[in-house]
Amino acid sequence: MSQISSTVLALLEFLSYAFIFAIGAGLLWLIVLYVRDKTQTDSTLRRNYPVIARFRYLFEHLGEFFRQYFFALDREEMPFNRAERSWVYRAAKNVDSTIAFGSTRDLRRPGTIYFANCPFPSLSHEASPPAEITIGPYARHPYTTASIFNISGMSYGAISVPAVRALSAGAKKAGIWLNTGEGGLSPYHLEGGCDLVFQIGTGKFGVRKPEGGFDEDKLRAVAAHETVRMFELKLSQGAKPGKGGILPGAKVTQEIAEIRGLTPGEDAISPNRHPEIDCVGDLLDMIAYIREVTGKPVGFKAVLGAYGFTEGLCQEILSRGIESAPDFITIDSADGGTGAAPMSLIDNMGMPLRESLPLTIDTLIRYGLRDRIKVCASGKLINPSEVAWAFCAGADFVNSARGFMFALGCIQALQCNKNTCPTGITTHDRRLQFGLDPASKSERVACYAQNMKKEAGIIAHSCGVAEPRLLKRYHARIVLDNGRSVSMDELYPTPEQQHAAQ
Repeated sequence: MSQISSTVLALLEFLSYAFIFAIGAGLLWLIVLYVRDKTQTDSTLRRNYPVIARFRYLFEHLGEFFRQYFFALDREEMPFNRAERSWVYRAAKNVDSTIAFGSTRDLRRPGTIYFANCPFPSLSHEASPPAEITIGPYARHPYTTASIFNISGMSYGAISVPAVRALSAGAKKAGIWLNTGEGGLSPYHLEGGCDLVFQIGTGKFGVRKPEGGFDEDKLRAVAAHETVRMFELKLSQGAKPGKGGILPGAKVTQEIAEIRGLTPGEDAISPNRHPEIDCVGDLLDMIAYIREVTGKPVGFKAVLGAYGFTEGLCQEILSRGIESAPDFITIDSADGGTGAAPMSLIDNMGMPLRESLPLTIDTLIRYGLRDRIKVCASGKLINPSEVAWAFCAGADFVNSARGFMFALGCIQALQCNKNTCPTGITTHDRRLQFGLDPASKSERVACYAQNMKKEAGIIAHSCGVAEPRLLKRYHARIVLDNGRSVSMDELYPTPEQQHAAQ
């Protein structure tokens, strides 16, 4: 009996030591994971939230198996669903983008776009890289580029220092341009050496006098940078057409205030429009003024609302002469936008790009200005299908902001209007910025842009053309309410088609 008792005691003693050892090993392993997560640069979340963030990836992995029973489907989230984000993540990481077992898209859903494949698609030797386009033939320093997919405006202030650094370096690697957004030109935009489009918002940050209006010396100083290729006058943007930019005071640091010409800690609220612009004539006057002072191509960005705006603009251009035209127009969509905005504007104001882009292209064709004015499409274009659609509609370039935010590691936490972004992209909290390594993320920015170019090209080749800009409206089909599709050129016939029909 005593022998059994001693055996039990020995076993219990062994189990207690084993338990203590397991606890110690577990704690040691947690410390190792903590150090590894805190020092690695691939994952922002793991760097900002060591160990804990690993559960997100576990749940994300398990969700793939449980989702079809308990959770929303891949294409039911908003504003960007899981399938859309997943493609961007894979493209940014440059991993295999193929999927198995068929599409999860509902091709019968009204508004769905798909493409008409050619029975004799382009072979590899027939494909060609996108052709170069020159913007601003009447400027002293025109800009020529072959880029088709570029980084849309995100201000330093709205996004963080490491985010701007990553975008600048990534844009340089990919050979694309980076729009500064309306927050002015920071040293971090210039660090990467990429081509830059300097955006002038209604607050004229970075080129303004203290009392308002342009400071010509500051404007010339910005233009003196060789990498600043163009200037974009922002009339309105997708998130809040009819209202100026909003940067909460919590994000107006000393440095941001100096770059913008503001007071630290105070909300940066831009006017609803440029006070100097009351009509299309004033708009053309300001464009001519900026082009003369800087010597660089100048265009404007707007969300279209009033149908008569582009008509009146074209008529005024023709009355003055073709050289008076803006060198480019960026058409933003009503469902665009990354920053803070009233819900009443986000949900209700402006025309979606699906409607405004074809109308703008057709108006320019009708007035003979299509070759003179280049068109950039912007607003929720983050996947190859949307980009290819924009080229079918007639765009020369596609710009994206939120797509590149996903490439930086954005998880759609919907914290952009606060200073609490968990991935360090839209916050100035150094603790949260720590996880965003510019060197690592710049590679992802470049890979995303390069894979977008590649896969938009794949769609073009399947349609039988050599590169995306050669896509036409008859290559795209749009599903109607009755579940049947119609060619895009029937929904939006070009002026040439309308003339031929008559």
